[in-house]
Formats: sequence, structure tokens, C-alpha cells
Amino acid sequence: MGNINKKFEYLKEKGKAALITYITAGDPNLETTKEIIKILEKNGADIIELGMPFSDPMADGPTIQLASERALKNKITIKDLLDIVKDIRIESYIPIILFGYYNPFLSYGLENFSKDASQAGVDGVLVVDLPPEESGEFKKHTENAGLDLVFLLAPTSTEERIELVAENASGFVYLVSVTGVTGARPGMKVDLEQLTNTIKSETKLPVSIGFGISSPDQVKDIVKYADGVIVGSSIVKIIEKNSNRPIHLLKNLGDFVHSLSEACYTGN
Repeated sequence: MGNINKKFEYLKEKGKAALITYITAGDPNLETTKEIIKILEKNGADIIELGMPFSDPMADGPTIQLASERALKNKITIKDLLDIVKDIRIESYIPIILFGYYNPFLSYGLENFSKDASQAGVDGVLVVDLPPEESGEFKKHTENAGLDLVFLLAPTSTEERIELVAENASGFVYLVSVTGVTGARPGMKVDLEQLTNTIKSETKLPVSIGFGISSPDQVKDIVKYADGVIVGSSIVKIIEKNSNRPIHLLKNLGDFVHSLSEACYTGN
């Protein structure tokens, strides 16, 4: 059992759903990214999604697209992400998932990336534009390296797609709450509970819900039936607004993440 699954098991015993927080590596800079990860963990984040900046982030809304642009100006590479994880591992074992698009991983070399990521202390990978039916080669290398490979499902996913993801995913299943790109939204119209239960009938993996989650109240509703919640755009917005005020940045992030973490307790 990998670190991600161990974390979900531990949280389940504590009556808490996992709070998974997304940030873009290198936004506003590499050193601040490390401090942000520490603050996220200190205030209740259970798993970190560390985003690889990409020039064409088609699944991301304006907030994360702009974060990618800011990070790319800093010339962030996959090696930089791995160095961040190595530094974090000196003092923390919080599960870290590298989140990105396929082309940078392919350019790095799938086997080399998997080996280097594992050695750096990465726990899993989520490749937004890599569907499970095309993931065979990458999955072979991630499995050999002991990395989880997380896949996405959407409200439009068919039964066949759910079964396919259930067969190929590891770590957890990422359920997208809405059709469209990432970004904070005031409410959700999909019957997420029913969809989550359908997915759980096909897999023993935890199911975590992301896209559009921006408040403790939304978190409280989702953790009634999901194993985890994923929050990204709202966190990235705080980073954007406070990028030139590091003390305010870390305090505001800490306060927001703490409120989300408190909402993750299910009372079970």
C-alpha cells in the first residue's frame, strides 16, 4: 500500500475526508512554493497536488492558466518540481502528486521520469490529457517505480468509462464535479452523491471530488459521501492576490486551508 492509500486509511479512522490542495509549482517562485506546501500541511492539507506549468493547460480555467503563465516566466521544469519534492522530504512525508499534461512527461522520458520521481519522493502522478486506454506504457513505468497513477471521471462518464478507470487507476479516483474547466463555482447541479456511489460500486479506491470547490460549506456537503475533496483555484487566487506580500500570503492561505480542513470532519 502506497502513501496515498495509507493516508486515506488513516483519515478514515479519524473520521475525516482527505483535503487535497492544488498549487502550481513556481508560482510565484520556487522558494515560496516550498513555504506554501509547508503552510498547507501545517493547516490541515492531507495531500498536495503539485502542478507542472504548461503552455496550453486546456482543462484549466483562467486562474490556473495565469498561474502557469507566471510560473513559466520563471522557466520552471520537471526537474525543478522534483527538487521541490526532495527538499520537502527532508522534513515531511505528506503525499505529493505531480499534476500535469502529457507532453512534458513524454519529453522527459516516461521511464526516466518515473524513476526520478520515485527517487525524489513523489507518490503519484495525474496526467490530465492521458486517458486510461492510452496509458499502458506510462502505467508500466509508474507501477515499476511504485507510483500511483490517478485518473479522472466526469459527470458525463459512461458505465464503460467508469469501469475502465476503476480497472486502471491507483491511489484514488478523481471525480470532476462539473463539465468544463477548473475554477471556483458557487454551486453544483450534478447529483454527485449518486455518481460517487456508482463509482464506489466499481472500485475499492477512494473517490475524491474536485473542480469548483471553493468554500467550507461545499466541503461539508461533499464529504457526506466522498472520501476526499480537491481545492485548487481558490488557493491559487490567494497566491495571486498576495504574491508580493509573503507574510499576508502565508497567513491568508493558512486560515483558508484550516477552514476547509475543519469542514472535512465527517463525524464518523
